[in-house]
Amino acid sequence: MVTPEKTAGSPPSAPRRWTRNVSHAVSAAILWPRLQLALKAGLAAGIAFAIAPFMPGSAAEYPYYAPLGALVAMYENVAGSMRQGLQTLVGLAIGVGLAFMLFSLGSPTPLTVALVMGLGVILAGLPKIGSGRDWIPTAALLVLLVGGHNPDTFSFGYLFQMGVGVTVGIIVNLLVFPPLHFRAAALSIAELRQALAQQLWDMGKALKESWPPEHQNWSRRSEALAAHARSVRLAVEKADASRQANPRRHLHPHDLDLDYRNLRDLERLTFHVQDVTQVLSEVIWDEDTPFVIPDAYAAPLADALSSVGDVLRAMEEEQPERQAELAVTADAGINELTARLGSEEHSKDAPSAVESILLSLHRMLKVATPGRPEAQPGAQPAA
Repeated sequence: MVTPEKTAGSPPSAPRRWTRNVSHAVSAAILWPRLQLALKAGLAAGIAFAIAPFMPGSAAEYPYYAPLGALVAMYENVAGSMRQGLQTLVGLAIGVGLAFMLFSLGSPTPLTVALVMGLGVILAGLPKIGSGRDWIPTAALLVLLVGGHNPDTFSFGYLFQMGVGVTVGIIVNLLVFPPLHFRAAALSIAELRQALAQQLWDMGKALKESWPPEHQNWSRRSEALAAHARSVRLAVEKADASRQANPRRHLHPHDLDLDYRNLRDLERLTFHVQDVTQVLSEVIWDEDTPFVIPDAYAAPLADALSSVGDVLRAMEEEQPERQAELAVTADAGINELTARLGSEEHSKDAPSAVESILLSLHRMLKVATPGRPEAQPGAQPAA
């Protein structure tokens, strides 16, 4: 097993500072939409409660349901607000209908209440009813408990005020800075790309330490990287949903197709980085693994890992010319090491794991720089 000399080297401080800056930006991008949603929810609830007493007939007697409807309809994007508000009203109408079915059976009894609640839960499983499913048994129970001897009056006021509140909530969400989550998606993509680069740098550093390496955090990040990739997908899908029915999308154009392409590339990169992480972890700590990394290949393999990490970092903070330069350098190092590996004889008793890692690095470069003319694996770098 390889025992390279321990070095005191560490990834450059600039990438670490950049990582912290991106993390802070992501946190701010997530916090502000939540604060904005809270402010708009408060505004919508206040407006709904202010106009509720002016509703016709018996509806004016139940003003508190208007702000409840406004809160129900307040969603993180306009399309979701419309969908959730409509689904809620449908669920309420079904629940009220169940309550009237119970009244048609006579005075409520434990048996009839249990029957109606059971039917409400069954109907809550209807497809495409969404958030309205939770309101079916709730509405039925409210009509029974609050409606009392005037279920008609209560049901009309309840549904009408909830409808008013839902309408107010949708209008406020539509007109008052309807959110676009483009920035959070872009920052999440940048943060994952930086995390993958950091993982490659840390594995390169481990190869230059005395084995077993002192630093083991990198070997336990595989699942964390996968979870990070899933969160980035959610952020991009959230940004996509935020532009639907949103009038501000015309004022703030954003290439979501590019975000989806970047997301797919990052998911592939995450897979390859996880593969390298697993291979290195097994070579170092799994005594049953027959594969090794020969001493002579430790340092150049570490440099290859770090160079691919540099390429990923450059995609966020360097000019295209510099990105291309780093990609060419990384590709040349990988190809040179691959050619060297193919020209030397190795012990059959201890097969090398270097080939597997180099193949993953080659695939990472292919994903990270799709427009770059690709050299064939194992080809000699140009003199």
